[in-house]
Amino acid sequence: MIRHILLTLGVLVMSSGIASAQLREIYTIQEIEVEESASSVIQAQQQAFTSARIKGAYELFERLTLPQDLSGKISPGSISAATANRLAAAVDVEEEERGGGRYVGKLAIVYNPATVRAYLEERSIPYIDRTAPKSVVFPVTSQGGAYAWNSAWPDKSFGRLAPFVTSRGTRVTASSGWADMGGDVNAAGARRGIKAELLGDAGNYRVRLSSTTAAGETGLGTTGSAATMEEAADLAATLLDRVWKEQSIVRSGERTEASSTVLFTSLVEWNSLRNALARSPIVFNFSIDGLSKRGAVVHFAYAGDEQRLISNLRERGVTLETDDMGWVMTSAITSVR
Repeated sequence: MIRHILLTLGVLVMSSGIASAQLREIYTIQEIEVEESASSVIQAQQQAFTSARIKGAYELFERLTLPQDLSGKISPGSISAATANRLAAAVDVEEEERGGGRYVGKLAIVYNPATVRAYLEERSIPYIDRTAPKSVVFPVTSQGGAYAWNSAWPDKSFGRLAPFVTSRGTRVTASSGWADMGGDVNAAGARRGIKAELLGDAGNYRVRLSSTTAAGETGLGTTGSAATMEEAADLAATLLDRVWKEQSIVRSGERTEASSTVLFTSLVEWNSLRNALARSPIVFNFSIDGLSKRGAVVHFAYAGDEQRLISNLRERGVTLETDDMGWVMTSAITSVR
């Protein structure tokens, strides 16, 4: 029992550290280009820092929200220097050139989550700053150029609401399922595989995305056209973020109370199932009513309808079914063994 408690505490501490690092990434805007001139280099630098804070604030709001929720509430020119300075927590210099009263550079701005949240909530703007389950992206194509398409993706994302790492293997195709992808997904500590299928040709690339877990495959949509593979990969990553926001942003205060039996085969599996519920952005007031070696009874409230909850949990590798006991949750990975 003591060993089980220590293992559980270890998982909680590790999860907390990962979540903190992800939150800092979400609230960091990188590579903000600035160019300012003034009577002194110091003054030009301060103007550049303020300009970067303003530019970064707009980009951050776009990252956390959907366009329809920002419309009419935050527009170009509506964020003052004082507001941007208040929202920002730190400025990191990535590149700079200075001299003759001129400052040119690339800056990264770290924003204060509590201050940004308060700013959005004061204006009744729905947002999400919890990340989607980590994914492994599998760039696939049936039209040649597989190496170039794979190389167009970064090794891993930074600051994305839907974080991912990229598989550098080539055995996965557009028709592959969990049997072909699960090993890489599990090895990366991820929850799902994302097939990014390249369509079209040079100057008119599009990407069709689908999410695969042990529970099945879900189509996520197709991007608009891009001139290069690198631009296509960026559009695809942005689409992953948008889909997550559409699935996770809560606009209503209405909640549905629910209870469920959770079945598991090990402590590791129980922690995985519990974290999937506790970290879901549409699940609230999660509590454990009873716990044994192979099962638990949990209580929670959720936003939206039942199908939204089922879809949200499926993306986290959790299967939700109904039997004589009511709702029963299991690990999708265990169910396919």
